[in-house]
Amino acid sequence: MLKRDTISNALKQALVGTDKCRLTTLRLIQAAIRDRDEAAKAHGGDGVADSDIVEMLQTMVRQRDVSAREFEEMGQLDLAEQEKRESQIIREFLPRQVEGDAMQALCAETVTDLDAHGLRDIGRCMSALKTRYPGQMDFVKASCVVRDLLRVGSNGSALASNGAADTRPAGDRDESGKLS
Repeated sequence: MLKRDTISNALKQALVGTDKCRLTTLRLIQAAIRDRDEAAKAHGGDGVADSDIVEMLQTMVRQRDVSAREFEEMGQLDLAEQEKRESQIIREFLPRQVEGDAMQALCAETVTDLDAHGLRDIGRCMSALKTRYPGQMDFVKASCVVRDLLRVGSNGSALASNGAADTRPAGDRDESGKLS
């Protein structure tokens, strides 16, 4: 089932229910999807794909999380709680997030599959992760995991910190072995 259909069905159920916050949040999501559809059609597209809807929902969650933190800092706890509630409602429509050991395993698998060896391969690894697991993990955290994996070689030595595994030509080093 398409994301837009799932959201539309949830909106129909919310119309019957008594949760006003849920109803207004779902209407807000629908309006955002409709706006993006119109913009895409104006540029010759067919509308917004599910992947774009997931990105939009992730942005909405991030915005609400930031707003909730700001409201808490200002002492406006009622508004912070409302933002958190909206964030929870929006999260219901996002794919389940991969975290912890599962994220570590997927990152390690990707690094191995791509035969990545140094910090210069982070971009390639992150691109592959974003393609393989769109919307399913926090890519900022995944980037830190990949960075750590690439820093530590298979023998446990740090790659980037001492330059031992640096693959640049010897001509880029001076007599002491330091990069010039």
